[in-house]
Amino acid sequence: MIRLIAVVLFVAVFLILSIPVMFVEWIIGKFNPDLKDRSSLAIVNWAFRRVLNLAGTKMIVLGEENVPKDQAVLYVGNHRSYFDIVMTYIRVPRPTGYIAKKEMLKVPLLRVWMRYLHCLFLDRENVKEGLKTILAAVEKAKQGISICIFPEGTRNRVADTFLPFHEGSFKIAEKAGIPIVPITLVNSAAIFEDHIPKIKKATVVIEYGKPIIISELDKETRKSLGTYVSGIIQETYFKNKEQYY
Repeated sequence: MIRLIAVVLFVAVFLILSIPVMFVEWIIGKFNPDLKDRSSLAIVNWAFRRVLNLAGTKMIVLGEENVPKDQAVLYVGNHRSYFDIVMTYIRVPRPTGYIAKKEMLKVPLLRVWMRYLHCLFLDRENVKEGLKTILAAVEKAKQGISICIFPEGTRNRVADTFLPFHEGSFKIAEKAGIPIVPITLVNSAAIFEDHIPKIKKATVVIEYGKPIIISELDKETRKSLGTYVSGIIQETYFKNKEQYY
């Protein structure tokens, strides 16, 4: 419980003390949006790294050379833990917005930082609003902002299994003309979800797959991108689980 208390206290103190910083970032954004993107990324990266230190989380990161540094991409990953966002965000090389559930809008201060970081909020129960979110993500990607989405739609609570990947998630890459970068996370639920409410030391393996260029795929594969990408992530998942655990 000590680790949980430490993480919660740190996040609460960070959010409160960062209120003046939010105001400064807002002013910067009025005159230099690119600078605001870079500074917000650096600030949140610092905070997330402290969270992982307090949680005792170690990461084995593979395949980062596969991530294009000179253009926006669509990151697509499996999802077992709240910490998936924290761990993957500290590795992004450029401004990146995450697709989050709309309930996150209820969290004061945090929602401000999320908006600063180009996060978008998805209403999973409203198809029309969900489509608007996807289209907003397409526009951000066209502006050079990478997008990260977990296409299972929610955290998978069963170890070593995968929920179906929603095909609509991949419209972001298709319509924006950007590569898809698969992210495979192994053992992330061991940090918290496997033994709620305790946070425990854990080692998580994260592997970035080779970029997938939709235009280079055959017609049948393009029709079922969710199945195709899920297959790549599953194969990588079990390979890394066998090797590291």
